[in-house]
Amino acid sequence: MLDKYGVGQDPYCYPGSGVLCNRLDLRDEILLHQAERELSEIALGSLPLYPPPYDLTRLQHIHRTLFGDIYDWAGELRSVNIQKGDTLFCTPERIPPEAAKIIRHMEQANWYVDATQAELVPLIAEAYGDLNVIHLFREGNGRAQRILFEQIIVNAGFSVNWWLVKHAAWIPANIDAVACNYRGLEAIFERCISRPVSA
Repeated sequence: MLDKYGVGQDPYCYPGSGVLCNRLDLRDEILLHQAERELSEIALGSLPLYPPPYDLTRLQHIHRTLFGDIYDWAGELRSVNIQKGDTLFCTPERIPPEAAKIIRHMEQANWYVDATQAELVPLIAEAYGDLNVIHLFREGNGRAQRILFEQIIVNAGFSVNWWLVKHAAWIPANIDAVACNYRGLEAIFERCISRPVSA
């Protein structure tokens, strides 16, 4: 039985099913997604605004905080190959070095501090798209990655409003980024990144 990532039967799922093993022992995928969403939203409140550096350890910590009540493997890098449709994500053994490259580029850019909005948008779009292709975790990548990038964007002196992101545009933009076409993500970040209102 193939799951949404095309993995088939893998050690993360209950035998004979595509439902991820979870601490609540929910065997229904809809109920699991609902619990996952609700518990991660509650956990989000315990995440402070972190200063740099925003490294792989920080992203793992964010993931563990969001999903630690649901999955035993929260915060752990995935150990199986996964894909969505025709999109193959990074192989497990390449996750640490590939993620380190993206993080190093952001660090060399001083986490975009002092960048203008026009400079920030394409830089964020590229880094976000490249990190998304790695897909570090078995599940929950998007939520953890959005939190990480929100922290980077806020630290750079901007705000981001994810509510302005249209789901219909988000998926194709991330798929295009696999082929290093970041225009869709740039258009999205152009809309949802802004200077915060001064107090």
